[in-house]
Amino acid sequence: MPLINFCPDCSNILYPCEDKANRTLLFACRNCDHKEESTNNCVYRHEVTHIPSEQTMVVKNLCSDPTLPRTTAVYCPKCSKKEAVFFQSQSRHPDTRMTLYYVCTDINCQHRWQ
Repeated sequence: MPLINFCPDCSNILYPCEDKANRTLLFACRNCDHKEESTNNCVYRHEVTHIPSEQTMVVKNLCSDPTLPRTTAVYCPKCSKKEAVFFQSQSRHPDTRMTLYYVCTDINCQHRWQ
């Protein structure tokens, strides 16, 4: 069975859907009326989620980002500099609390903490 099924009529992707009356899994085209019964009753869904601390490691030079707010109210735990940029976690998880992440503005340090 191929990983992605295509419509033989219009060549678009076939999406899984349920035939509730017959309790079967179908693949249906969203552009035309083509439907076909699935040969496998397994549908896989793969969601990649990142924790916010992993997301801070993506951008290398956060301390020079002019769009991030700066604060002098916290000290860097590594080099003791009294300036850092900060941002709020972008997690959309309902059970995750709001977390502020700080990045030291010293070019030689750039320590990240919360």
